[in-house]
Amino acid sequence: MTPVERVTARVLPVDPGGEVLLLQAQDPARPGDLHWVSVGGALDPGETHVDAALRELREETGVVAAAEALTGPVHVGSHAFSWDGVAYLNRSTFFALPLPRDTAVSLDHLEPAEVGNVLGARWWTPEALAAEGNAASPDLPDIMIAAIAAVRGEAFA
Repeated sequence: MTPVERVTARVLPVDPGGEVLLLQAQDPARPGDLHWVSVGGALDPGETHVDAALRELREETGVVAAAEALTGPVHVGSHAFSWDGVAYLNRSTFFALPLPRDTAVSLDHLEPAEVGNVLGARWWTPEALAAEGNAASPDLPDIMIAAIAAVRGEAFA
């Protein structure tokens, strides 16, 4: 089966201590198979990557940010996955966002397909996520490292 290609924008909120806010999600076709994912989703028609990143941040966390607050892109890459029985190939652009850890996070504005499948949010270090082993993509801890470096003004690859 040929995967459906999706162009996505993703945001990695980074707190001052170097932890990244991720969302716990499950595929509706595999309830209980939980993974940690970055904030983000597909671009709407006519939307820029930055506009999509900010919209998804607001929808998935309730956090409102200005375009100037984003750093990056810190990573551009592809990731294959399935959702509700459909194979996808995401072509994702990742941005970093400095965010105080005490910022209120809300799942109240999720899209209908996300309700009941995005289950929570948590701050992670890249090392802890890698050790836990439930990242939605194996390169997510490395992308988190790049986001942390970018927010700190360090060089990132």
